Amino acid sequence: MTSTDAASPLDFPPTPAVILAGGLARRIGGGDKPMREIGGQTILNRVIARLAPQCCGLILNANGNPARFAAFGLPVVADSVADFPGPLAGILAALDWAAEQRSGIQWIVSTPGDCPFLPRDLVARLHNAQGEQDAELAVAVSDERAHPVIGLWNVRLRDELRQALISEGVRKVDRWTARYRLAAVSWPTAPFDPFFNINTTDDLAEAERLVALDATAA
Repeated sequence: MTSTDAASPLDFPPTPAVILAGGLARRIGGGDKPMREIGGQTILNRVIARLAPQCCGLILNANGNPARFAAFGLPVVADSVADFPGPLAGILAALDWAAEQRSGIQWIVSTPGDCPFLPRDLVARLHNAQGEQDAELAVAVSDERAHPVIGLWNVRLRDELRQALISEGVRKVDRWTARYRLAAVSWPTAPFDPFFNINTTDDLAEAERLVALDATAA
């Protein structure tokens, strides 16, 4: 499979994805950032559309009232660690969900809820790199910059992650992943970076421009 091919769930172990939508979005005025619209669709709709063909299921990680996401028809899993400790808590919640709800699932992919242009071969390439390098985890890279929240996670590491979060106070994703054999998988950034994420109002405006580029590149 090349980097431009659409991924198929048949090419790798069944893998659900967790969309991390639990951030506080302070830089964009607060609220649920994935519910903002670009190109006439919510950012979350666009993330779901990219991930659904690649995965055997999707869940949302978000705190507060889950009813606000009811229209998407996805399970909503809250952090099990208090005080918004960051994306690692969402990843832990997803690993626990997989262990409890999806017997036999060994891997979870995580993405932020504010990346509307994710690669269509994301899950396949993360799995391929993990297998080829006998890695314990895999992470996406573009323009020589790692995106630690966009990764492939082994469910068996959930108790070690819980220990790191609760007992050691680890908050940065890359501080935790540094403990393991990590495969880094690079994507091209032309015509634009597929991991472009929306943090500010300026980013929203840029995303509107990229929607048109994405349509012509598809």
